[in-house]
Amino acid sequence: MGPLSGIRVVELASLAPGAFGAMILADLGADVLRVDRRSRARGLDLPAGVLDRGRSTIALDLKDPGDLATLIRIVESADVFAEGFRPGVAERLGVGPNDLLERNPRLVYARMTGWGQDGPLAPRAGHDINYLAISGALDPIGPAGHRPVPPLNLVGDFGGGGMLMALGVLAALLERQSSGQGQVVDAAMVDGSSLLMTFIHGMRDVGLWPNPRGGNLFDSGAPFYDTYECADGRYISVGAVEAEFYDQLVSTLGIEDAPHQYDFGRWPQLREQLAAVFKQRTMDEWAGVFADVDACVAPVLTPLEAPDHPHNTARTAFVDVGGTRQPAPAPRFSRTPADPPRPLNTVDAKAMLDSWAVDLG
Repeated sequence: MGPLSGIRVVELASLAPGAFGAMILADLGADVLRVDRRSRARGLDLPAGVLDRGRSTIALDLKDPGDLATLIRIVESADVFAEGFRPGVAERLGVGPNDLLERNPRLVYARMTGWGQDGPLAPRAGHDINYLAISGALDPIGPAGHRPVPPLNLVGDFGGGGMLMALGVLAALLERQSSGQGQVVDAAMVDGSSLLMTFIHGMRDVGLWPNPRGGNLFDSGAPFYDTYECADGRYISVGAVEAEFYDQLVSTLGIEDAPHQYDFGRWPQLREQLAAVFKQRTMDEWAGVFADVDACVAPVLTPLEAPDHPHNTARTAFVDVGGTRQPAPAPRFSRTPADPPRPLNTVDAKAMLDSWAVDLG
């Protein structure tokens, strides 16, 4: 089940960004066959192992002519091929776009890299933090007067990487319905990181992002958009950007002399007031106080606590996959809901390929 039911994806095993993109396609119902190196067919090493879900796997040595021929036969029956090599590696192995599109002109060929397929940095190594650095996404993140802080590896690897690749694949599949032709999707984490900064560029251009790091609306500069320590050392998040939510915030906290929300000169005073009040109760107590108040206030939970939050529980936002609790597939579909994700399957690849009418010989 799922909206991508019937779509066939061949994924060359790669690092987390490509694995995440393929996981999304599998979550949405696609048949995803992951091709591992023959020396490693038991899933990705931790911590990326949870990204294995929803796939079947087969082990091949692409330097072996027989295994390479097997892979090409498989791809002839596929809709999507995804790889995460540096530029030129797939071509040297004989599975570049020209090689595979010649055999399957309807194939969507997805390439997941950090720097993209061209440009001076294309052949260089890099990681999430480097892609954020030159895209302009890293500099604004962090408190005022301090160094930039990497936001885990969420922006480059996953939001600007794997998610972008999956979106590109879906767009190419949609276009194929009218053209009948496949094409190459060049998904680069540096491009995706830049794309995610579009809103901030817009704010800057209209004068709403005038200050250095930590001095603007969404970078902890605004006291009504930040986190505050509670009596127990835990934190509460505040996102009262709009006037009606700000009014609810200061009213619920009992701050009678609160300044006008956008009186920038009094922001330091407001921050001190908010900090002093939040310090008076524990995180759970404040969560209870604001439970029925529209002030955009929520407790800051750890990843281990998040699955047990009542809202996440009600929406079944986390599921158990092979004994590991992890986020459920998203988004949700009313008519074609996806099946619950399953762990990486190392035994039914032949059954999947039989359904594709591929003879492994």
